[in-house]
Amino acid sequence: MKTNILKFVLITIGLVLFAAALYHYRPVSNNFTRVTVVGESLSEVPPDTAIVSFSVVTKNAQAVTAQTENARKIEGVLKALQTLAGGAKQEVKTSNYNLTPEQDYSGNGMPKIVGYEARNTITVTTDNLDQVGGLIDAATRAGANSVEGISFVLRDDSTKRGDALGTATKQAMAKAEAIALNLGGKIVRVVETVEGGSTPTPIVYSNASTVANSTAKPEYKTQIQAGSLNVRGQVTLVVEIDARR
Repeated sequence: MKTNILKFVLITIGLVLFAAALYHYRPVSNNFTRVTVVGESLSEVPPDTAIVSFSVVTKNAQAVTAQTENARKIEGVLKALQTLAGGAKQEVKTSNYNLTPEQDYSGNGMPKIVGYEARNTITVTTDNLDQVGGLIDAATRAGANSVEGISFVLRDDSTKRGDALGTATKQAMAKAEAIALNLGGKIVRVVETVEGGSTPTPIVYSNASTVANSTAKPEYKTQIQAGSLNVRGQVTLVVEIDARR
C-alpha cells in the first residue's frame, strides 16, 4: 500500500514538473517583421588611364603601293609616340587593319575596281592623362590622318566600388534602424544582402577628330580634358525587426 502511494506521489510530481516545463518553454508568438531597404551611393572619381586610337589611311590605284605607303607612315607614327612617351607607362598595339578595294558603280555592268584603301589602326593606352593632346598632335604630324576615338577609364575600380558599396550599406542600415525605431523595436538580424550598382562607365569621345592634311603643322596644341567617372553602389538589405513594444 505504502509503495503504491509513493509511486502515485512521484508520478504526480513528475507530471507537475513536466507541465511546468511545457509552460515555461511553450512557443511564444512574436512580433517579428521583415522589411526591405535599399541604400545607394554615387561618387565622382578621376580616371587614371586614357585610351586613344589613331588610323593611317592611304589610297592608291595599286594595292601594294597603298599598303607600302601605309606601312611607311605607320612606322613614323609609332616612332613619334615612342619618343613622346618618355617615362610614362604606355602600351601601343594594332587594333585593326584593312586593305579594301574602291569600286566604281557608275557603269551599267559589273562594278570596276578603281583603287585600294589601306587602313591601319593603332591603340595607345597611357597613364599620363595630361599627354593625350600631345599624343594626338605627335601622331597626326607623323602621318596619322584619323583619330578614331578617345576613352578615359579607371584601370582598377575594385577599391572605389568597395567604398561605394560600404557607403550604400551604411545608408541602408540607417534606414532599417529608423524603421525599427518608429516601430518601437530593434533589428534582430540581417536576413539577406544583395549587392548592386555598376562599374564606372568610360568617358568616350568617338570619332574625336579627323585631320584632312596630316603634314600641316597645327597652330595650337590640342587640349583634351578627362573629366570624372561616376561610381555607383547599391545594396539591398532584408532585415528582421522585433517590433514588440
